[in-house]
Amino acid sequence: MKKLLTLALALVLCLSLAACGGSKETPAPAEKPAETPAEPTVLNVAASATPHAEILEVCVPILAEQGIDLQVHVYGDYVVPNTAVEEGAEDANYFQHVPYLENFNAENGTHLVSVAGVHIEPMGIYAGKTVSLEELADGASVAVPNDVTNEARALLLLQAQGLIKLSADAGLSATPNDIVENPKNLTFTELEAAMVPNALTEVDIAVINVNYALEAGFNPVEDALAIEDADSPYVNILVVKEGNENNPAIQALVDALHSDAVRSFIEEKYAGAVVPAF
Repeated sequence: MKKLLTLALALVLCLSLAACGGSKETPAPAEKPAETPAEPTVLNVAASATPHAEILEVCVPILAEQGIDLQVHVYGDYVVPNTAVEEGAEDANYFQHVPYLENFNAENGTHLVSVAGVHIEPMGIYAGKTVSLEELADGASVAVPNDVTNEARALLLLQAQGLIKLSADAGLSATPNDIVENPKNLTFTELEAAMVPNALTEVDIAVINVNYALEAGFNPVEDALAIEDADSPYVNILVVKEGNENNPAIQALVDALHSDAVRSFIEEKYAGAVVPAF
């Protein structure tokens, strides 16, 4: 009897332990450590101050939402932004038109290509010592950009105003040497494009790129004595080194530059002095 009682107690104890074991909660799985956010892709773009850098700044928050950190670097000339892209110091640049790019590649052996047209900046003629084109005296002085494509563009604008006539074969590489008719005997001062506005006090008139006119405080629509038509072929473009055209960050920048936000900014900020080309 004593043995039976002992066995019964042992059985009860075993069942009790089993029940306790069965009711024990399974430990919750350990939480995974939080993932470290991915580093943003940095996109370095060289640009002229006005309007290019200002337009690019509109793209900064658009690209930030896509994990792209757009860094805009302002340059004051038309050469280093291209060499910087060629050498890889910059991923892209935004300051030039196609004729300038083509001439730059030909002269420097660079491998730069356009990936998108963004806007047109109509070139204008501005008053210096003479306040109107009608008042230009015989032998009046004219300041023009000295780089090949912008000088030809300036001369074509002067031709459109009836001030000079260029030889038929001068084309987009025209210089003052290609002038075949000069009824007012105009004289020409050839300067780096960025320096042309500074010469206004020394010449009668000057032909100035819109970005430098804006930097000098001019409103091209109101202040220019004459301005290129809005259908000018000189569209300003986003440029990369050949082979980088399909870089996802570059394509994201193209989309941002062609966005409604950029269009609205250009139209409201520049009021016709800069015209969207998309």
